Amino acid sequence: MTDISNHRHDEGSTEVPPNADGTMNVLQSSRDDHTSGRSTGTAALGVPGWLVVLLATASGMTVANLYYAQPLLSSLRDVFHVGETAAGGLITLTQVGYVLGMLLLVPLGDRLEKRRLITVLLAVTTLALLAAGLATSFPMLLITSLISGGTSVVAQILVPFAASLAPDHTRGRIVGRVMSGLLTGILLSRTLSSLVSDVAGWRVVYLGSAVLMALLAVALHAALPRQAATTAIPYTQVLRSTLRLVRVHPALLRRGLYQAAMFGAFSAFWTTVSYVLTGPRFHYSPVGVGVFALVGAAGAAVAPFAGRWADRKLVRPMTGAGLVAAAVAFAVAGFGQGHILLLALAAVLLDMAVQTTLILGQHTVYQLDANARARLNSAFIALFFVGGALGSQFGSLAFHAGGWTAVSLLGTALPVLALLYWATEFRDRTGVAENA
Repeated sequence: MTDISNHRHDEGSTEVPPNADGTMNVLQSSRDDHTSGRSTGTAALGVPGWLVVLLATASGMTVANLYYAQPLLSSLRDVFHVGETAAGGLITLTQVGYVLGMLLLVPLGDRLEKRRLITVLLAVTTLALLAAGLATSFPMLLITSLISGGTSVVAQILVPFAASLAPDHTRGRIVGRVMSGLLTGILLSRTLSSLVSDVAGWRVVYLGSAVLMALLAVALHAALPRQAATTAIPYTQVLRSTLRLVRVHPALLRRGLYQAAMFGAFSAFWTTVSYVLTGPRFHYSPVGVGVFALVGAAGAAVAPFAGRWADRKLVRPMTGAGLVAAAVAFAVAGFGQGHILLLALAAVLLDMAVQTTLILGQHTVYQLDANARARLNSAFIALFFVGGALGSQFGSLAFHAGGWTAVSLLGTALPVLALLYWATEFRDRTGVAENA
């Protein structure tokens, strides 16, 4: 695996011609870098620790934009005079934007220089969040959330960025650490949103995030190494090739469907639990909902372990364990809807399960084609975010129709269906799960 300097492409360097299939010759690019006098010491040491921390932090900060509204749904419902289902639609539309961004923008990570792409997307995110913070109507908030959701896919450009820099034998651990930052951002976003809105109002949540995105754009542009494109094919062909990867690699579709079920359950839980906590049984304030979300953040601790399990070839058994754990989590949540400790236990168990299967899935997907990691990640994340968007909407509908019990049944059914699909995997002669 080449080091960071292998992927840097300075302004004055000679463009590396693509191979016949449009793939850039990484080895030739690295040879050019070495002749320009760069050190190769990074290859032996792996990815620098400071860069892993930066990538993890940036991933968490950008993906958090998708979840700031979740603990605010009750407040937004009252401010804009909309129903529970309509308020839940804000989360759904944000995730739809994320899916569109995954399909249309993330594949550009293989086609364009990544640092410049990241900077542009963060600039658009900043403007969208600024508009959201100034929204005067619910439709305006929906539109700006759709845009910010679409450009917040920066997180999913940074993860394959880290994977491409990591040596083969540590890739699972590096991706696990970056993903732990991303997943921590998902969970802490709710707490931060609740605290800020309670002190300064919901608008400051969006305006504050706009400031953070602007600062992050400057920091990443200054710190990230330049990473040249890995393909020279036109954009339309990049999009078509992304769809083709789903057909060519059965493991990509399988892992995407596993995670669609898991993320659907995850989204159903976190979209509706705020209604339970602010309802007549608990009477929590938005701050209380945010503090509860901190409990779920403990699940992020499993991410580095999941990376190690992937490096140790335990993808298939630990995937099955994760699916079982998610189903058990919703069973606990259903029985414990009147007990905050059981709800908290369910939240931790669910988050650990979802994070485990996500990291195992990404580890599997990144191994399918080293020259198409951005496109592979695009297809993978888009597949399961469709599940997340549906989970948010169906979770809201289930809660409106049958309360928390209906949500618990929905959440239990999704990982059970994925587990039945997991059971259909078969092994080749070497004993390795073919579709894992």
